[in-house]
Parts: sequence; structure tokens; C-alpha cells
Amino acid sequence: MARLRSALWLPIFDDLADPGAVARLAAEAEAAGWHGVFVWDHLSWRAPVRQVADPWITLAAIATATAAIRLGPMVTPLARRRPSKVARETATLDRLSGGRLTLGVGLGSDRFGGELSATGEELDDRRRGQQLDESLAILAAAWSGDPVHHHGEHYTVDGMRFLPRPVQRPGVPVWAAGFPGNLKPLRRAARLDGFFPVNLEHPDQVAEIATTISELRESPAEPYDIAVGLAPGTDPAPYAKAGATWWLTEFAPETVTLDQVRGVLRDGPA
Repeated sequence: MARLRSALWLPIFDDLADPGAVARLAAEAEAAGWHGVFVWDHLSWRAPVRQVADPWITLAAIATATAAIRLGPMVTPLARRRPSKVARETATLDRLSGGRLTLGVGLGSDRFGGELSATGEELDDRRRGQQLDESLAILAAAWSGDPVHHHGEHYTVDGMRFLPRPVQRPGVPVWAAGFPGNLKPLRRAARLDGFFPVNLEHPDQVAEIATTISELRESPAEPYDIAVGLAPGTDPAPYAKAGATWWLTEFAPETVTLDQVRGVLRDGPA
């Protein structure tokens, strides 16, 4: 059975839209033995949600309020972010946190907040997938500290260097999100450091994911993370036995409160 680590996974909406309050929660979680605090990355969400915090500023607050837990956006839709700016943000945040950043990435969706259509972003999943892959290539090159020469269909970076580099080498660990059973995101994730299956229904799916990714990876013996989102009170042991390495607590975005999160964190990690 893989060693299972536990993280709070917070939709930073309404009651949690205050970065100072979330930073205090993160400090409490660290003191209670949790291993990570990850935050959602959205510009908007459907009613009744009204207030939405910026993930990067919230993560900076978490980084300065803690000393050991891992942190990061889970997940950021890279297709609606400029990869050169993300390269700067991730390197700076990794240095601020002393090398504790994990970058969760995915395609994003217009389904829950209409945030892509409302801001004129790309709606075609295939093209957003292309943008995601180009962005990942730019980030890997940027984190090396060498000049980045990228001339792609969607982005250009012409000889720019991104210094200082992240603390972590060769760069920030990246987890890719995707639906179980969809091979394309699994292929993407196999080139990265972890996979975050969305809408997971049972532990058998984790075992299938672990097998498929092991077959796809160039070096299957190297450490690899599979993170699962589970509601508080769910027994994570079957998921760990199937290959999960992280349990992320699921909270309903429309109803999450500081008191609810504080109650879960005080119950302790798995």
C-alpha cells in the first residue's frame, strides 16, 4: 500500500474568499498534522456563490503562514493563463514556500461558472488541450533557467530566461487532472509527476489508472503521485491500497464554511 498523505482541498469562495482566513486555516492544518493545502482556481462560479478569491495571492498567504505543508492550485486551467506569467508566478511561489509548490493543471470548464465564455476564452476542448500542452512545454523550459525558445501555434517565448529558478529541481512537480477512462489525459499525466482523477467513483478506478500510467511512463520505478478527492468521512484505505498517494478533502463549493473546514481539519488527516 502506498503511503497516503492528506490535504485540505478548498474552494476559495464566499466564506473562504479571504486569503488571511485561509492562511490561518492552513497554519491550523499544519499544526494538526495535515500534509497539504490546495485551492481551487476559478474566476467565477454559479449562484449562490458570489465571492471568489485569487488562488495565487491566497497561496502566497498560505506559504508565509506555514513551514512544511505542500500547497498549490488544484487545478489551474492553463489555457486561460499566459504561460510566461505562470512561469514567473510558480518560480516565485516555490521560492517563497521553500520548495513546497505542486502545480495542478487541467483543461478547465465553462460548465459551472461560465468563466470561459464570459471572458472570451477558448471553448473548444481540443484547442484548450493544445494550449495546455504548449504551456507545459514552456514551463518545463522556463524552470531550467536556460533561455526559452518557443514558437508554437498558440504561444511565443523568444529567448527569455526565467530567473531565479524554482527551489525544486528540475522544476515544480506537476499533476494533471482528467476523467478516469479517458486515455489522452492519462498520456499527458504519464509525462508529468502525478494524476488527479476527476469525478472518481470507486477504488477500482484508481487501480486501473495506476496500471495504465505505469505502462505509459518511461521510468515507472520513479515516485509518482495519484491524488483522489474524497468527501470527509470516506474511508481512504481502499484508495490507498489501489495506488492513491494523496487524499484531498472534498467540500461542496456552494455551502463550504470556515467552521466546516475547521471541523474537518481538527478531526485530523487519514
